[in-house]
Amino acid sequence: YYKMVIYMTRKSIDEVIKLTNSNINGLNDNQVKDRIAKYGKNILEKDKKINPFKVFFKQLIDPLVYVLLAGFVLSLILKEYTDAFIILFVILLNAILSSYQELKAEKALKALSKLTSLKCLVKRNNHIKEIDASEVVIGDVVLLDAGRNVCADIRLINSSHLLIDESSLTGESLASEKDHKFISKEDTALGDQKNMAFMSTYVIKGSGEGIVINTGMNTQIGKIAKLIKNEKKITPLQKKLNEISKFLAITTVILCVIIFLIALIQKRDTLEMLITSISLAVAVIPEGKGVLTWHSLLSKNKYQVTYQSYK
Repeated sequence: YYKMVIYMTRKSIDEVIKLTNSNINGLNDNQVKDRIAKYGKNILEKDKKINPFKVFFKQLIDPLVYVLLAGFVLSLILKEYTDAFIILFVILLNAILSSYQELKAEKALKALSKLTSLKCLVKRNNHIKEIDASEVVIGDVVLLDAGRNVCADIRLINSSHLLIDESSLTGESLASEKDHKFISKEDTALGDQKNMAFMSTYVIKGSGEGIVINTGMNTQIGKIAKLIKNEKKITPLQKKLNEISKFLAITTVILCVIIFLIALIQKRDTLEMLITSISLAVAVIPEGKGVLTWHSLLSKNKYQVTYQSYK
């Protein structure tokens, strides 16, 4: 996606019109029907509704949680109810916080969908008409004016004092000044692409006209929606942490068993050493995993979110 946008921003207006098989008078009805059939509607994909209970119980599927649950059961058997309560509290708190983060990602995706539910002005059959943003297709000629949201990713072919608020994408508080005559260089940053207008951004001042080059999930905002959806998938960092969790769980169990066996050899109080072993397991897991997590993040100090993420 990113390389394709850069490719379009480096082309002249005539080349963009030719590449999108469009023209300055707009598409005809047959072209629109064909492109909707080929590319689909200009909407963000909606994910299936998440069941909060399934999300919660999914957080309990973890090797370290299994060790803590084992400690909880043993504490109950030994009638160490205070320890059992503390262990259970730690397990539930971790599951609740993790569930909250996952559900928050779902809400963010719904918020992005609302940003794209709007009307826009397009040229069709050499006439200007207002349509639902969902009906916009690649090659459409879209008209922009103050107070209107951009309905797709657009390569500008005309502009007059055009200022667009792109804070939802770039985080910049100042509006971006657009110029249809601008030609991008290789690897031009998102905020510097002056000949582009991106879906869900807002026109503050001036007017413009452009050719749609991307719609729906292939837009810049669509890429963000994909990233939010992918939070539900296992990332490389999560895979590494899962490996660490398994290693830490196995190591903890082995150490606890060794300590307990040494206590038996030394003929120490069995009940007391069993409680000590459980306490050791509980003490190691929550703190150890947190330290390792932060170490993994801090050791990769290039952990950033930039436009390079969309390459």
